[in-house]
Amino acid sequence: MEPKKDRIKIAAGSEKEVSVLNEQDLNNLLALANNPAQMSQRNQLIIHLLLYTGVRVSELVNIRIKDIDFVLNTLLVRGKGNKLREIPLKQELAEKIKAYLRGERATSKFAKSEYLLVSQRSEKLHRDAINTLLKQISKQLGIHLHPHKFRHTFCTKLVQKGVPLSTVAKLAGHAVVETTAKFYVSTSRRDKAAAIALL
Repeated sequence: MEPKKDRIKIAAGSEKEVSVLNEQDLNNLLALANNPAQMSQRNQLIIHLLLYTGVRVSELVNIRIKDIDFVLNTLLVRGKGNKLREIPLKQELAEKIKAYLRGERATSKFAKSEYLLVSQRSEKLHRDAINTLLKQISKQLGIHLHPHKFRHTFCTKLVQKGVPLSTVAKLAGHAVVETTAKFYVSTSRRDKAAAIALL
């Protein structure tokens, strides 16, 4: 049962529909993002960071190397209003970051940049480059990808696994839990209804 503070009343019909990756699309995306013959280390890392941290694109491009703690496996994110939040990193994601830092990024002419993600022309990757990458992947896989789809997928999966809304809100950087509930309570209801329908 969720903590009492997570029992939030949402007016009927106020929930917003969110677009998330289904299991098949997610599997296809990960197969591509884990294939070094098809995707650079940096682009692989971008996909994994979007999927497993739920960060906004504006937050992603502003990640500094010093924001990553490889001892505790945490990422410090600067969100809206310059508010800081800490996101735990899966071990596999931490290893991908290390591999990128030791490999592709170490040979970049911007290897000394404070930012994690660099491009061939700049010490800091521009958000437009991420949008372009997602458009290319969308065309390749035949699915519609946009940055917030990753964020919605991240939050939805947490809700589906029974993570309290207050925790999801903190990880997503939502100022109030009601924002999280507005998007993800209806998703949880649909999942429960679908489960009962299987009985």
